Amino acid sequence: MRAAGVMSAEAATAVLTPVLGSLESVCEFAGVFPDFADVPDVDLLVTGWGCPPITASVLSRLPRLTAIVHTAGSVKGFVTDACWDRGIAVSSAAQANALPVAEYTVAMILLSGKRVLERAREYRETKRMAVYEVAPSVGNFGTVVGILSASLIGRRVIELLAPYDFQVLVHDPFVTEVDGAESVGLAELFERSDVVSVHTPLLPETVGLVSAELLGLLRDDAVLINTARGAVVDQDALAAEAGRIRAVLDVTDPEVLPAEHPLWHSDAVLITPHLAGSQGNEWGRLGRHAVDEVRRWAAGEGFATPVPAELRGRIA
Repeated sequence: MRAAGVMSAEAATAVLTPVLGSLESVCEFAGVFPDFADVPDVDLLVTGWGCPPITASVLSRLPRLTAIVHTAGSVKGFVTDACWDRGIAVSSAAQANALPVAEYTVAMILLSGKRVLERAREYRETKRMAVYEVAPSVGNFGTVVGILSASLIGRRVIELLAPYDFQVLVHDPFVTEVDGAESVGLAELFERSDVVSVHTPLLPETVGLVSAELLGLLRDDAVLINTARGAVVDQDALAAEAGRIRAVLDVTDPEVLPAEHPLWHSDAVLITPHLAGSQGNEWGRLGRHAVDEVRRWAAGEGFATPVPAELRGRIA
């Protein structure tokens, strides 16, 4: 079986270079290309960040192509309807990439429960410990955590929260039961939760889903965590509520926010540079997953983590 990689040079260095020997042991690998201009006719493409759209015109030059193994999460930006219509099998590393995002989310839930950032800032300024002056709401015992969307990442967060003394709620319009969580309505999720973690895919119907109305339902000092997409949250409404509630944002719309945006200047808001997903040594997990999927396809076993064609309209 012959394969080729299509992704940015940076993605190739981060994800494929460490596993290149393993990849070449399971297929005839033609190399990595930044676009499709010089890609030879292959049976399988290994794609990554920076891969251009695989259009009908591209497919016409790749008559042998039957499969795509993506080394990152979403395939929405480059796997076109032409790919699905031709019946090309697609695999994604979304499950592998979900783990660090879920780990980040759980870390932020725990840190926000203890008010770590706020109390560290106060400690630095006052040089004074005030153990018995802590509000009764501080801590992680009995915290109500609301998960917005039972996506791959949302479900992984629920799994990771199982050992803690939390009550976990979940809302997803397409799912009625999720192990480890109580399914509730959208408004109820915001009314009852101490922390709401957003894991909703960005679709036309989810733009601005976390609205001023829903934010207004959150109790004072509640926390909103967003690791999904910035546009799912009404950021102007969030800025207006910042201070009454707190927020942890790993994504914004746009990325990067303008310097004058009020979310930058609120002590109640922590903004991180889209770092929850795989970075550093975590790229190794994505490379290993790609090699495993290529090996399975070459052996005729099918993919372990396929992207079903019927879900194309709900892909994040």
